[in-house]
Amino acid sequence: MTDYNLIFGAVLLFNVAVTFRASSYYKKYFPSPTESNKNTSSSKETSSEAQSEELAPLSGENDGKDSFRDNDEAKTDLDVERGDEPADDSVNAASDNAANIRHAQLLRKYLIVYLLAALSDWLQGPYVYALYDAYGYSQHEIAVLFVAGFGSSMVFGSFIGGMADQCGRRKFIILFAVIYALSCMTKHFKSFSILMIGRLLGGIATSLLFSVFEAWLIGAHVSAGLMSHIGKAFSTAQYGNSIIAIIAGQIANKAANHAEFKPSSEGSGFYTGGYLGPFDVSLVALIVCGLLASALWEENYGETSADNDDNEKAKSSASGALKKAYYTTISSPDILSCGIISSLFEGSMYIFVFMWTPALTALAKEELGDEFEGLPFGVIFSTFMVCCMAGSSIFSIAMEKLKPEQLAVTVFGVASFAFAMIVFSASATSSFLAMNLFEMCVGMYFPSMGTMKGMIVPEDKRAAIYNLFRIPLNFIVLFSLLTDLTPRVSFILCGTMMVVATLLQMRLRARRIGGGK
Repeated sequence: MTDYNLIFGAVLLFNVAVTFRASSYYKKYFPSPTESNKNTSSSKETSSEAQSEELAPLSGENDGKDSFRDNDEAKTDLDVERGDEPADDSVNAASDNAANIRHAQLLRKYLIVYLLAALSDWLQGPYVYALYDAYGYSQHEIAVLFVAGFGSSMVFGSFIGGMADQCGRRKFIILFAVIYALSCMTKHFKSFSILMIGRLLGGIATSLLFSVFEAWLIGAHVSAGLMSHIGKAFSTAQYGNSIIAIIAGQIANKAANHAEFKPSSEGSGFYTGGYLGPFDVSLVALIVCGLLASALWEENYGETSADNDDNEKAKSSASGALKKAYYTTISSPDILSCGIISSLFEGSMYIFVFMWTPALTALAKEELGDEFEGLPFGVIFSTFMVCCMAGSSIFSIAMEKLKPEQLAVTVFGVASFAFAMIVFSASATSSFLAMNLFEMCVGMYFPSMGTMKGMIVPEDKRAAIYNLFRIPLNFIVLFSLLTDLTPRVSFILCGTMMVVATLLQMRLRARRIGGGK
């Protein structure tokens, strides 16, 4: 019998270890020789600045500090232009410290809004099917609603990203909050047509959630001159997203059990309580998310790089933006590879989400027979999320020595191995361990791919191209929903897609690193 609590405890301890290793505390207490030299140089710089302040006249609010720093940086830049090494490493250390402070401030602003958006999504996920079932809809009708949601994401997402690049990404993040909030409201009505409208709105909101937030983050890093920190930003966001998923599961469970599921009045089609509780909490999170985005975030756009008036005209419409994004994608092997690889991995991830429950249930029933009393889904889900957290920390550690193109090859290769283990596993324990291995790959994948796309996809068409990437992804998801594949066949399909992704990533790595880029 599988001891899920023991596995959860072991994974949690492993996550604590790798999180500490990836943190600044590890570097503080166990510095590498390079870091030690930097710290020494930084200390000398601090002492030097203190002496300069005593001798220098006051100059406005900054007491002359900025002018000294600007002169030092200008001298360093001049030395670099001449081909000389900077005169003093302490200048670089001071610059790094300033960049770290700016990045921490930017990341704090981003995470407050993004994690609220992620919370709203996680709150809804486990209860959509349960709510439709509670309304009494058949499995076929529920399947139609789900297909409509993914179809909406595929159709509207194809051009809504281009509109965000042109009109402003912050505006479309606020629009995301409004649209997703309206989708939550429709859940209160026992009406198939109103629920269908809610699914269509939810599909649009999902497209925005998985494209415009990331585009805003990269745009903000570009504007602040902090692109060297983008990998850390994605890793932190993925880690936080996993924590939010665990918290959301607990909140949603309490909200779903807070009140009885019933119509507001006799014969009314408007319902309250029960499975609607998580959607109401999500609605509140979305309102706060939209307000904070409006208050804290600066607007950013896709940087224009048009060479003539014809290009500007082509970008003036959503269809023109979509067309430019499409031609940019197919004309660049690197961008096209990113799109195919991300669709294959994320498609496998969605299929895994659909299939892990029936797969583990079937294996547990085979092992226990009549003694089977169900699976501890809360513990299993929490274990998966802790594995994702560990994966994001492993990414941070690996990035100290590897480039994301190199790390991604390993991620996809390990994911292929994990699916092979699931397919050929004869016990629930080994299958569950393999699933946890895949979830660690998920934790490494998102910051790896986010960093690669940040370097490869052009800024002026970023959100539009990101949504183009989701078209083949939605085809994969729709295929899995509309076909009656067994869990084993589904995992074989996932493993095959991971092998293809590994081969494509190896070619991408060769072009960008082996090719001298």
